[in-house]
Amino acid sequence: MSSSVKTLLLAACLLPALALAQPASAALAGIGRMATPAEVKAWDIDVRPDFKGLPTGQGSVRRGEQVWEAQCASCHGAFGESNDIFAPLVGHTTRKDVETGRVAALQLGTNTPSRTMMMKASQLSTLWDYINRAMPWTAPKSLSADDVYAVLAYLLNLGHVVPDDFTLSDRNIREVQQRLPNRNGITTVHGMWPGPEFGGHRRPDVQGSACMRNCGPAPVVASQIPDYARNAHGELATQMRTVGPVRGVRTSPAAEENHAAIRTSTAQAATKSVAGDVLPLLQKYACTACHGVDSKIVGPSFRDVAGKYGAQADAVAYLAGRIRSGGQGVWGAIPMPPQSISEADARRVAEWLGAGAAP
Repeated sequence: MSSSVKTLLLAACLLPALALAQPASAALAGIGRMATPAEVKAWDIDVRPDFKGLPTGQGSVRRGEQVWEAQCASCHGAFGESNDIFAPLVGHTTRKDVETGRVAALQLGTNTPSRTMMMKASQLSTLWDYINRAMPWTAPKSLSADDVYAVLAYLLNLGHVVPDDFTLSDRNIREVQQRLPNRNGITTVHGMWPGPEFGGHRRPDVQGSACMRNCGPAPVVASQIPDYARNAHGELATQMRTVGPVRGVRTSPAAEENHAAIRTSTAQAATKSVAGDVLPLLQKYACTACHGVDSKIVGPSFRDVAGKYGAQADAVAYLAGRIRSGGQGVWGAIPMPPQSISEADARRVAEWLGAGAAP
């Protein structure tokens, strides 16, 4: 049999199979496609505890300080000690902790008032991976590998782990791991982890004995206010924060209705105080995380900025440039990091500020 005849017979055998497979492919049309190797590689950036996946690179403490001041200090403080926005990153670790690998301030009975990142971290790979993925807040994944090494080196220096002249790299990070203050602080000696330390005899306590049917009345733990004191301190519901699961009890329906009206009018006023096309930009670039329209949060209010620069002839150009480049010292010690915002969007926000941040 000739090769051409064999080819024709093979094609004839395959045609029915292809016909049967066609409906399945058609049913998935428009849903998606297989990721390309390049796309998978772009997302496959995790760094494991054994440092597999760690890219090559290096960064000095000095370089880390420069990156930190430009990109990180506005939220975490110049030395990672600020708790104005997030919990402090460094503090409560000692050189003795570096030697032992256990943070003394975490031991029972120490009553340390707060827990910093440097106290709790047990793996440098976790810190490197998180900084690389999520920082800075305003532009995640914008740091180069060298800058991530440098920022981590700066944090380690603040935590007394490495000296001032140290350069962290993929070649020495395993050695630095052996100096992390809490490297030996993680334990699996508890009932939720059936590890080898149990000798194969203990099991995790996951066999609950709670009643599942025909049970008695469920206990209800609650508090109440005596009628004579119910409104002694005003409407409690209006004195509680407006986010989260906790609410104050309504001690006066009339007061609550009045408070609801105030909340509605306040929300409407806040919306009206920002020009319609500017508000989406402020939200898109997270400007409102640090600036209020009429109140200071981390940085000055928009109205304060407008009052300071609105009368300048070059106010729009100046403000647009400062929005993109950032700066420090004009409004205090906390710097404003450079923003990843287009020139057109920065100019529109600057025009709004130059006009007095008016609606």
